[in-house]
Amino acid sequence: MAASSFNPVTSVYISPRPPLAFPSDPTLSMVPFLFRNLPSYPHRPALVDSNSGQSLTFQQLRSLVSTFASFLSCRHNITKGDVVLIFSPNSLFFPLSFLSIISLGAIATTVNPQYTLQELSKQALDSNAKLVLTTPELLENVKPLNLPTILLSRSLYDDLASNSSSALGLFRPPKISQNDTAALLYSSGTTGTSKGVILTHRNFITTSLMVTADQDEDVANYNTYLCFLPMFHVFGLSIVIYSQLQRGNTVVVMERFDMEGMLRAVETYRVSHLFVVPPVMVGLVKFGKAMGKKYDLGCLRWVCSGAAPLGSDVMAEFAKNFPNVEVVQGYGMTETTSIISLEIPEGQNRQYGSTGYLMPGIEAKVISVDTSKPVPPNQKGELLFRGPNIMQGYFNNPQATQLTLDEEGWLHTGDLGYFDEKGQLYIQDRIKELIKCKGFQVAPAELEAVLTSHPMILDAAVVPMEDDEAGQVPIAFVIPRNSLLTKEDVQEFVARQVAPFKRLRRVVFVKSIPKTASGKILRRELVKNAKTLRSKL
Repeated sequence: MAASSFNPVTSVYISPRPPLAFPSDPTLSMVPFLFRNLPSYPHRPALVDSNSGQSLTFQQLRSLVSTFASFLSCRHNITKGDVVLIFSPNSLFFPLSFLSIISLGAIATTVNPQYTLQELSKQALDSNAKLVLTTPELLENVKPLNLPTILLSRSLYDDLASNSSSALGLFRPPKISQNDTAALLYSSGTTGTSKGVILTHRNFITTSLMVTADQDEDVANYNTYLCFLPMFHVFGLSIVIYSQLQRGNTVVVMERFDMEGMLRAVETYRVSHLFVVPPVMVGLVKFGKAMGKKYDLGCLRWVCSGAAPLGSDVMAEFAKNFPNVEVVQGYGMTETTSIISLEIPEGQNRQYGSTGYLMPGIEAKVISVDTSKPVPPNQKGELLFRGPNIMQGYFNNPQATQLTLDEEGWLHTGDLGYFDEKGQLYIQDRIKELIKCKGFQVAPAELEAVLTSHPMILDAAVVPMEDDEAGQVPIAFVIPRNSLLTKEDVQEFVARQVAPFKRLRRVVFVKSIPKTASGKILRRELVKNAKTLRSKL
């Protein structure tokens, strides 16, 4: 990889990767782009159900997308600009639904199938959804919305399949531009109210090219990916589903994650590439070596962790347990269509902990948290990014948009990090999650990395607790491996490795750590628990 791509005059970082030529045709949209190479592999499996083995070739998927789009247009009067809500777990129907919606110029908004009625209603109202797509199992959950509903059922699939040939000839897609909105994906809301992130066709197309830039340019060679990451989340939808399908790769779909099911699917379908979140990577490190002897994982060549910071010790341990698998870490967020940087292993001199180099076409700045002035390499600050994958703003929320996107197009992430002299990016923490102890800043992620390196700790989360003298002090919620571990052991273990102001003031043993579907710690819930604990002191 090239030397640092930092410009000391402008204080801007650019990607040291080879540049990409993004499509310039303003009338290009996501679905035609995805199927642009269809004649080269019409009978290649596009999607495979890991449980049933049912598959759709690229030709079948293309026909079904046209049929379903025609159905949405003719039967439900869905037109360009309408919002259609998908409330469903992972299935072959999910990408089919998403692609059908956006092929009409309509907008897809996706919802966590575990949402309560209150959460579901809020998003349906905020997004101004006109139609709901859901499964028979979730039908009762959506009835109170009083919106027209389509059931994603076997009978619907059979009906679409039997009419695909006739619909393909009749359907005439509208004119769609790269700048038209494709999706409203709601941010996790871990640091505030959930907001609808406006992502365009261009955002998805350019992201997909960034993500697959390192793959073989010959479309005759393809990879097989496993998708257990929820498709309602940008990570699963953008990085795994859309990006890999447009490259001509096969995606094996799991309805929900379980460790044995994942390993079984890797063996059965000869999965070569895997995207995971930190809890799954931790599980693979803790239990994967033993399970790896039960399943043939020789086909697995590449694993990437994203969605939240992953400790360098976990990365190193995974590489040790699976020496033939390339393990990397990436970084992105909903507002960047899920990609900013991706690691490139650099042999034996590799330093674990980096999230890699900027993707082609993305620029970055690091500014001081205190002064908002740019800082040079190896100095921490707030991370700012600009590029063709950056959102257009928050839906119906100009105030939040103005606070996040400045006049020059820079996205202010609220993430704390730095670039080293080679241009590798390191994520430290969320700025708003920093613990201010006696005037010093304590990053929870740093302490969590120390905690999870303990062999008797399965998982941990660190949050602030108010303190009369220090302002805030760090306390840890810990999942112990067994009853032999004591709270004093944990505090002493951390104290030996950190500065005095970073030492844990309290340890709480718990059975689980609350997290989002993408693996991010729900710190607000733990902060509430910390307040309750303090009130009892």
